[in-house]
Amino acid sequence: MQSLVDLQKKIFPDLLEIMKQRYTILHTINLYQPIGRRSLSDRAKLTERTVRGEVEFLQKHQMIDVSGKGMLITQEGKGILSQLAVFISEISGFRVLETQLQEKLNIEQAIVVRGNSDNLDLVKQEIGKAAAAYLRSRQANGQTIAVTGGTTMAAVASVMTPFENAGSCLFVPARGGIGEKVESQANTIVAEMAKRTNGDYRMLYVPDPLSEQSYQTMLKEPSIQEVTELIRSADIILHGIGDALTMANRRKSSEKLIDHLKEQHAVSEAFGYYFNSKGDVVHKVRTIGIQLEDLKSVNKVVAIAGGKSKAQAITSYFNQGKADLLITDEAAAKAIIHE
Repeated sequence: MQSLVDLQKKIFPDLLEIMKQRYTILHTINLYQPIGRRSLSDRAKLTERTVRGEVEFLQKHQMIDVSGKGMLITQEGKGILSQLAVFISEISGFRVLETQLQEKLNIEQAIVVRGNSDNLDLVKQEIGKAAAAYLRSRQANGQTIAVTGGTTMAAVASVMTPFENAGSCLFVPARGGIGEKVESQANTIVAEMAKRTNGDYRMLYVPDPLSEQSYQTMLKEPSIQEVTELIRSADIILHGIGDALTMANRRKSSEKLIDHLKEQHAVSEAFGYYFNSKGDVVHKVRTIGIQLEDLKSVNKVVAIAGGKSKAQAITSYFNQGKADLLITDEAAAKAIIHE
């Protein structure tokens, strides 16, 4: 495709600019709908005169609807936006960014979306859409998908759509809950994913972290043993990557533990494990669910994390090669590459 892009740049430079402009407008409407022209102009960083002309074109070709409330993208517009995304990614340098990220982190695949989720929650939705599209492309009969909690995973669940073979697709929480907001709990997220894809799900009713006595007692429960077996035999694992100290505070960890993490230079957290900048485990939370050694037997491990502030944590986690695919945003990707 790159040779075609280079040829188009030489022969039809204006056409490429128009395509990028119309993609930007469709993408912005899709993110902020319903949206007025002035707001669209500000967010797309285009003049009102340009927006006026492009809106007329898009409306004429039934890619958007215009009402008193503002502009909304149509199904036709969504289809074109999806098809354009790959091409725009190529001419905007996102393919190069993804390749650089793959080489830097030594992973099979990287998917990068535009923006910085630190500054805009809607970028999390774009990350979610990329993750949902990946899952849809990988769906198969009898598949088990294990999912961790967190706001990014909740964003993935919120944009999922029915799978063709979802009747036999099973969603399971990868581990117990942290005691955070119910909408960010893994149990809630897998139930939402199953509902939106017409799949099935199982719950794991255990807190995180656990005392040694509680841990040993719960491991003997037949219902918990059944779910943990499903988790460990998952075909795909979707998980987030957290900043070490942020996650420790979310778990309401003791001052002693937080001081220990600081002394050990903990940078990232995933699955209840805390890692330093080299990717070495410096602390492990006692939790029921997926364990680090279980990742070796999983077909696909997908890490999903974005925001410039997560760059160091993402690099730390991948230093020991624990996942096959990273889905992230532009700000995190650039920060990782130039770290």
